[in-house]
Amino acid sequence: MATLSGLDYIGPAAHNRRYFVNKLLRSLLKAGVYFLEQSDRNTADMADRVKDRVQNLSRRAGHAIYGQEDHTVRNAISFAAGIGLGIGVGMLLAPSPGEETRSSIVGKVHNFGEKVRERFSPEVKKPATGTEGM
Repeated sequence: MATLSGLDYIGPAAHNRRYFVNKLLRSLLKAGVYFLEQSDRNTADMADRVKDRVQNLSRRAGHAIYGQEDHTVRNAISFAAGIGLGIGVGMLLAPSPGEETRSSIVGKVHNFGEKVRERFSPEVKKPATGTEGM
């Protein structure tokens, strides 16, 4: 190799090879980047489809496990609480004396408690004959 003002002179044939190799490497690099971008796009589309399917499956599994939301119990409790509150306010605002109102409330609570105990007691009840109370 000859030197030209302190730089290595490689000659035209070697220069052409280097130019060709550089051009080839750039082309391969561009092709690799292009394929990576294409695979990223395809992967993103596939990931979106998989995500949608998983969400759909999760929603369907939730409905199968827990069933549809049913607000019947909540509505019944709210209704019963409203009735109880109305009765309580009505008794407190009734024109009867305080002692009479309190004894009335205590009597009704005891009656209600007895009915609940009768209804849910574990005792075995005798079958009805139709002649009781006669």
